[in-house]
Amino acid sequence: MEQKIKVTEDEQTLSASMQGFEDINSDADIPGNNHLSNPEEENILEKIQAALEEQKDKYIRLFAEFDNYKRRSAKERIELIQTAGKEVITSLLDVLDDSERAEKQLQTSNDLEQIKKGIELVFGKLRNILQAKGLKAMESINTDFDVEKHEAITEIPAPTETLKDKVIDEVQKGYYLNDKIIRFAKVVVGK
Repeated sequence: MEQKIKVTEDEQTLSASMQGFEDINSDADIPGNNHLSNPEEENILEKIQAALEEQKDKYIRLFAEFDNYKRRSAKERIELIQTAGKEVITSLLDVLDDSERAEKQLQTSNDLEQIKKGIELVFGKLRNILQAKGLKAMESINTDFDVEKHEAITEIPAPTETLKDKVIDEVQKGYYLNDKIIRFAKVVVGK
């Protein structure tokens, strides 16, 4: 027994209209196809492409300029790091000269008082130069122990009740450079 497929009138109408739609729709009307029928549309497309090329060019130039800026900044930073100590070292050369003169005096002179004064002058000059560059010694003895400034080496029994949790002795001085800690003080704390 054969089964007949019955096609309704609506399906035939739909099929006919689809065939008509395919005939109407040509290659020129497909989006993305470069065969535009209207010269105005071609002109608009050319303007858009020109604007896109201009933006691409600006982007490439901006990217290249930024890349050059990064390279230049990195080079300047390296140069700054390499020469950062130049000013301090130049100012310390006078102290080095004085130290060499004091060393010669130590070898030739027997006057202990004169040698002592000369060495004190050299140390004073060194301290003054470093202070002028922003170095400041941290005052720690008899102050409260502060973990932000001090590094406790050891704890010992406090000689008096008032020295508990305070710095009793300083093993190594701490220093500030322009109010920023550059070395913590190594201290002995009373318990």
